[in-house]
Amino acid sequence: MSDPIVLVEKDGPVAVVTLNRPDALNALSRALRSEIVKTFQTLAEDGDVRAVVLTGAGRAFTAGVDLKEAGQTGFALGADGGSIDLAKGLAAFPWPIIGAINGFAITGGFELALMCDVLLASENAKFADTHARVGIMPGWGLSQKLSRMIGTSRAKELSFTGNFLDAETAERWGLVNRVYKADELVPAAIKLGHDMASCDPAMLKKYKKVIDDGFALNFGDAMKLEITRSAEHAAGVTADSVEAARKAVTERGRGQQG
Repeated sequence: MSDPIVLVEKDGPVAVVTLNRPDALNALSRALRSEIVKTFQTLAEDGDVRAVVLTGAGRAFTAGVDLKEAGQTGFALGADGGSIDLAKGLAAFPWPIIGAINGFAITGGFELALMCDVLLASENAKFADTHARVGIMPGWGLSQKLSRMIGTSRAKELSFTGNFLDAETAERWGLVNRVYKADELVPAAIKLGHDMASCDPAMLKKYKKVIDDGFALNFGDAMKLEITRSAEHAAGVTADSVEAARKAVTERGRGQQG
């Protein structure tokens, strides 16, 4: 019996999702893409989950779309009625997704990384966008997200050359938040997931949504959106709940300084 192509382990409210095709550098076959979408749908319905760590088994996060398979079946990335549309599937997930980039994140794999809310990297991580060299136009957001994260000039350098970007440079450019030794990456990502999961669940979900919804707007409209959402949320906030939250935040801050 073959091993599952997606592994899920839980550490309290944090689910660790591991792409498990290491011999194929976790290439995104149709089956793997479908399983990723199904996994996130299942986790979204899990009442105990508040954050997800997404990583890969072996030397790669993922080397991107399985080109050998795609050469036979075509490159329709949102086919089958959206059942294997990674961008749509992950965008619908309501909780934070922390990408723990353990190795190669190439082209479609780079795009999958950019679908995460926060990126942490192993010292072995390498990013590359080879769309122009393969002759495929990105369809999961890389052409728009990357330039917004690291700047247009740097994004064009990566996309027009297909060159690798190492973990240290990725951190310096603002693509990843921090770089860890290989064996420290997933534990660090899990800890960060617990930090996020310790927030009020309703607030955590609303905050992620207002950031993501505002990202799709121009700055002026995004500011109006925040004001509207803030007023809607404030209507359900009481003085007692604010005071209780203030005490909890103060106590947590003391603990972090100690």
